Amino acid sequence: MAGKHLPPSFLHHRRLRSPAVLFPLLLLLLLFLYLLFSSSLSASFRDPAPPSSPSADPDTSFLISLERFLSRRSSSSSSALDDTASAAADDDAVVRKFDDAVFASESERLRGDPYYPLDLPLRVYVYEMPRKFTHDLLALFWSTYKETSNLTSNGSPVHRLIEQHSVDYWLWADLIAPESERLLKNVVRVHRQEEADLFYIPFFTTISFFLLEKQQCKALYREALKWVTDQPAWKRSEGRDHILPVHHPWSFKSVRRYVKNAIWLLPDMDSTGNWYKPGQVSLEKDLILPYSPNVDLCDAKCLSDSQSKRTTLLFFRGRLKRNAGGKIRAKLVAELSGAEGVVIEEGSAGDAGKAAAQSGMRRSIFCLSPAGDTPSSARLFDAIVSGCIPVIASDELELPFEGILDYRKIALFVSSSDAVQPGWLLTYLRNVSSAQVRRLQSNLAKYSRHFIYSNPAKRLGPEDLVWRMMAGKVVNIRLHTRRSQRVVKESRSICTCDCRRANITNSMSLW
Repeated sequence: MAGKHLPPSFLHHRRLRSPAVLFPLLLLLLLFLYLLFSSSLSASFRDPAPPSSPSADPDTSFLISLERFLSRRSSSSSSALDDTASAAADDDAVVRKFDDAVFASESERLRGDPYYPLDLPLRVYVYEMPRKFTHDLLALFWSTYKETSNLTSNGSPVHRLIEQHSVDYWLWADLIAPESERLLKNVVRVHRQEEADLFYIPFFTTISFFLLEKQQCKALYREALKWVTDQPAWKRSEGRDHILPVHHPWSFKSVRRYVKNAIWLLPDMDSTGNWYKPGQVSLEKDLILPYSPNVDLCDAKCLSDSQSKRTTLLFFRGRLKRNAGGKIRAKLVAELSGAEGVVIEEGSAGDAGKAAAQSGMRRSIFCLSPAGDTPSSARLFDAIVSGCIPVIASDELELPFEGILDYRKIALFVSSSDAVQPGWLLTYLRNVSSAQVRRLQSNLAKYSRHFIYSNPAKRLGPEDLVWRMMAGKVVNIRLHTRRSQRVVKESRSICTCDCRRANITNSMSLW
């Protein structure tokens, strides 16, 4: 046996079986299994990633953008250039001093540019409010958004409602971003109040309404109100040049009457009177902004690819029973249910509901957009970005950016009284020519960009259109502010003269 020749393969296997070789391999195998087990265990305790689609654009996804924003801002401090008043400015002298500084700044601009203010970017001062009004509320949303069981009284998921009304986040995030990262050139942030055309109040009224206890929310509203109205700039204009996001109709309700002069960012005018008191809102001073869409964008390529799949004539998915102006929904459901080419579905919450709505809209030519609890509905903007032609059945609806956008190029408007007549609506839609359908769909692909919020904000996006609309209000705001300041100055002058006369009379009586 000693001289027996063994094949090389046998010798190789024998070497592997020797204890000197097997022991290190066994250790490596155990180490690998330990690392694999520990990583999977830690992953099970880690917070899940935001529930966004694989193709979600990080610039337009609210959750992804917010996560990125919070991580970048967590270690940053307030701007050293900010000159927000940190305490109550009760002294009239402070307001007079600020008014004089504004007059000097405007006079300098007027001398330097004969076309002022038409060809200058809009200048916005962003208040550095305490974190409890801003970052802390955003962090509260981020830490609780996974609680999808948290529903409102009508069954809507709270955190989705906050996303729909997140205009306050998108505008603020863009305004406070470093200028080198911003794409919009028609608006700039200034750090000296006397240079500002407008003042932005970065208080998240919707988040606080839905995520705080009722009394806690009201207390925070009162604190925010006092903080803002203590500012000299507010006292000077009585809030007329201040922008306040109150995009959800329930938000900031307990203290609205004290800020009725400010520019409110709204979902609509609500002419029904159910949400806003008379005299609180008007097209002259306020601005209507679109809801943030709940579905993914169907761009021009998506619209082209989905043409052959759009076999449904009319689609609606949502709450079938609503309050106030939304009562038309029940009538439309009764009229349209079961008709050929029509899909009417009760909406459901969560990712499954979103997927069903998105799929239904992308398979349909027309999407019904009746009033909700207010004249507007988030469904309108879901339809627009889905390439589904909106059929708007809401008699009192004011639409975002109507001074800039022509909605007749992307939607059909029908009166509520006609829509509920037996057979009328379907006959009307079937008579729309295929050429007109193609024209409307083509325009939808072009118009979608006006309703997609993003960070950084993009040219002709909703943030850009906000500032274009705001620019038209600035001249009127200045006239109101100067008139009120003139009245104040005249009253001070009269008071001074009367006081002097009284002093003289008193002096004469002493003799």
